[in-house]
Amino acid sequence: MITLHLLKDHRSAKLQTSGLQSCLKARVPATSSFTLTSTKANIMATNVDSWVLITGASSGFGEEFARQYAAKGHPLILVARRLDRLQALAAALQQQYNVKIIVEQADLSDMAAVHALHAGLRERAIPVEILINNAGHGLQGPLLDTPMQSALDILQLDIASLTVMTRLFGEDMRERGHGKILLVASMLAYFGVENMAVYGAAKAYVLRLGDALHREFKRDGVTVTSLCPGMSDTGFAQAAKQKITWGLKLLMMKPAPVVRAGIHALHAGRRSVVPGFNNKAAVAMVWATPRWLHQAIFARFMNG
Repeated sequence: MITLHLLKDHRSAKLQTSGLQSCLKARVPATSSFTLTSTKANIMATNVDSWVLITGASSGFGEEFARQYAAKGHPLILVARRLDRLQALAAALQQQYNVKIIVEQADLSDMAAVHALHAGLRERAIPVEILINNAGHGLQGPLLDTPMQSALDILQLDIASLTVMTRLFGEDMRERGHGKILLVASMLAYFGVENMAVYGAAKAYVLRLGDALHREFKRDGVTVTSLCPGMSDTGFAQAAKQKITWGLKLLMMKPAPVVRAGIHALHAGRRSVVPGFNNKAAVAMVWATPRWLHQAIFARFMNG
């Protein structure tokens, strides 16, 4: 009788266990979905105090960086000259993602404005964890036909301002022992292209600065990555009075995948990234062909 009772209990336990297993199996998809949602929520909660400063945030890549980082739950510091566009972007992102956003109108070609921006954030005890050095502009045309001040303006914003921003905020990151800096260069950093001489040279400086600082800053726990986009649909070409040739149309990319590649490379700790297969192939041509040849080919692409 005792054995029979135990067998009955054993069978009952097996049935109960089997029923429980079936129930658990039936609920696996819901549990997995909950886990993914919970993980995403945890990541966004972690990012709540991780401030991202984006220069040139009123349009183009800067605007797209703001959108993608806001979607990840990061609080943002948006910097540009056009206050109305910054305010409109900030309002839209706050409504959509409910993130903290600070708008700073500044002309970063003015070194006093760069120092004032840095000092103001320090006074408010706002630590910049991620710096997106995106502000810059270019101009297409022969150097001898370009006003001298226009050429100097490119150097001031694309080189001097970027270097000072990197130095000031990089020092803060070193003190904390962590941080990330993305330098927006260009695919033209790899080429010397006629009619884009000053802009290409400025972006070559940005790329080489990033290469060196990637190793220098790494010792202090700070990541430096260079993003080298090709032709992109950002409005930059119109502002630079750049001719859109058939070759450039082949290389044209939307801002979203370019920015996504930059963010991924930065958070993966990479030294640099060239987004897009066609752009990668164009850069590979630098190493595979003589300088005179790839410069002639790319000059045709750029100028028609």
